[in-house]
Amino acid sequence: MASSPQKNLQFISPPKEAGDFLQNQVKVISGVRRCGKSTLFYLYRQYLLQHGVMPEQIITINFEDLAYESLCEYHALYRYIIERMQADKMNYIFLDEIQHVKNFEKVVDSLFIKDNADVYITGSNAYFMSGDLATLLTGRYVELSMLPLSFHEFSQGMPGNMSLSEQYNAYIRISSFPYALQFQDDSQAVEEYLSGIYNTILVKDTLRRMRSSDTMMVESLMKFLAANIGSLISPNKIANSMTRAGRKIDNKTVEKYLQGLKDSLLIYQADRFDVRGKQLLKINAKYYLVDPAFRRLFINDTGRDTGHILENVVYLELLRRGDKVYVGQLPRGEIDFVVEKSGTRKYYQVAESTLLPEVLERELKPLQSVPDQYLKYLLTLDEIAPEADYDGIKKKNVLRWLLEPNS
Repeated sequence: MASSPQKNLQFISPPKEAGDFLQNQVKVISGVRRCGKSTLFYLYRQYLLQHGVMPEQIITINFEDLAYESLCEYHALYRYIIERMQADKMNYIFLDEIQHVKNFEKVVDSLFIKDNADVYITGSNAYFMSGDLATLLTGRYVELSMLPLSFHEFSQGMPGNMSLSEQYNAYIRISSFPYALQFQDDSQAVEEYLSGIYNTILVKDTLRRMRSSDTMMVESLMKFLAANIGSLISPNKIANSMTRAGRKIDNKTVEKYLQGLKDSLLIYQADRFDVRGKQLLKINAKYYLVDPAFRRLFINDTGRDTGHILENVVYLELLRRGDKVYVGQLPRGEIDFVVEKSGTRKYYQVAESTLLPEVLERELKPLQSVPDQYLKYLLTLDEIAPEADYDGIKKKNVLRWLLEPNS
């Protein structure tokens, strides 16, 4: 996973002759709405123009724009592009929010086989690459999954006189969505902006996809998930809890709605990993919001449960670093995150503070019970004694960790 449009320019091919490896791949950028996908496209178009590509070689269509509504029929889209392609030059084709075009994969596949077409597509859900397109283009596309701003990126937009803790409080209060930075002194404007993003995603990417009109039930589920960030829960537990609260729902419907919310990239699911048995467990999982600031749309008391909010931030950062992230299950206890990447593994425990001896002992115990020699980290907000080494378990200040170069 990645987030910064500027940083991700390296993901896209430079303007070279046909035959370049990346140029012969369809570039797929997926991510929640308003996370910066269109900005990435804009930056690269500017890059192309600065490196000798002529404006007529660039074809750009944003399917959120009503001006292109007639092109949501795939035959019309294909004709429109073909009519504008330069026969003797490379053509750079940008198709933004392509999920609005039914059978769009047929257009992409037809463009892919042309020697003078370099194709870039974006989508605001996790399922637009799960069907025919993925089958047609197996081995012929590269994908970048984007998230909103990391803490590192967000902090670059903050005043230089703010402390790290002040920047972090602003991060979880204002939002990690890039555009929200301009509202940093207006909490009402931030809330209205986040509500607009949420409602758009709910209607366009969740309910429409599920063919459901039960907005109230899906919002009740979102409220439950926001109140239980970082807690192990199952569809059965969710159904029972919501039913007791007066929102009667069964397990199958919960599973359907959970999948819809995951597909729209509003939430992420962290499955349990049996550390001793080295296998994934099917029962119970943790759920995290794509933006921790979304939580206050559903929970009035945002001052509570700050530990799980910090856990949410760390989880998203681990995803940005391109890792597979699980919840570590032990015979007695739990490790917040088990991260697997390139055949290796890392363990992370997250706590607000471990200055009290009993808290430190509690947080270290799960890590100490793991017999292997993979790296183990304890991440806290402690500013007093922020760094330490407990027999190979490295304690780090989580905010400084978030600012490390590989973030």
